[in-house]
Amino acid sequence: MPNATSREKIAQGLAACGYIADRDLATALWLMDMLRRPLLLEGEAGVGKTEVARALASLHNTKLIRLQCYEGLDQNAALFEWNYQRQLLAIKAREGDDPDNIEEHIFSERYLLERPLLAAIRQERSPVLLIDEIDRADEEFEAFLFELLSDFQISIPELGTVAAISIPRVILTSNGTRELSDALRRRCLYHYVDFPDIDREARILLARLPGVDASLALQIATMVDAVRKEDLRKTPGVAETLDWAAALVGLGVQRLHDNPEVVYETLMCLVKTAEDKARLSREVSDRLLGRVA
Repeated sequence: MPNATSREKIAQGLAACGYIADRDLATALWLMDMLRRPLLLEGEAGVGKTEVARALASLHNTKLIRLQCYEGLDQNAALFEWNYQRQLLAIKAREGDDPDNIEEHIFSERYLLERPLLAAIRQERSPVLLIDEIDRADEEFEAFLFELLSDFQISIPELGTVAAISIPRVILTSNGTRELSDALRRRCLYHYVDFPDIDREARILLARLPGVDASLALQIATMVDAVRKEDLRKTPGVAETLDWAAALVGLGVQRLHDNPEVVYETLMCLVKTAEDKARLSREVSDRLLGRVA
């Protein structure tokens, strides 16, 4: 296990980049670097999984390459495509040439269009590769990733095997919309990202919003924690907390108890559905506000 200094350095570095990591996440990131293994981050939408990759890229002063997954994502969109228009022009320009020479020419690097996965393994300096919301992609695409995640190489039929110039730091995220395969999980380290506790969310507000003071940050974090315990369809994430805090600071609020009307009216920053807006009535708002010290 990493010593306390290792964890603290990672946590402090991420904090300087605006991300407040807990001890377990700092340990997972340390192990990811030491073992050169991908890290799968699973958790509810809005807990800050994607922000881990952004902060990690900032910490290491390297490029962030993001592959956003979706249903129907295929190899061409994720790996590479051939520039068919330029290939057709090249074929036309070389009419009458030996067919083998034409084929060798048009299936060369100059006609290759990099997509995120290929770009990530061809960087001189190790980038952070974010494979975001892998649970939205199909199982077939998961299987396609195995070669990259295990050996950090990619096979291109026309060019052969392309090995990584530098090993990227790979972060995969999942919101749990479907169960991931055991084969994918075996290739990754794993960490579950939960909603932050009150203290850590207050620290996040202080790191991301210079205009908020410590007392107000703690009040906001306590109120949001109470809101999350309500039976809502969409639990507000950290991004919604930041929006709400920015709104309150912009309105000059210093203590929530002094501004119950403003608190209620600005709760729209936390809710994303009409159903949840109806559930957070003025009566509910006042009840939750009563839990804030």
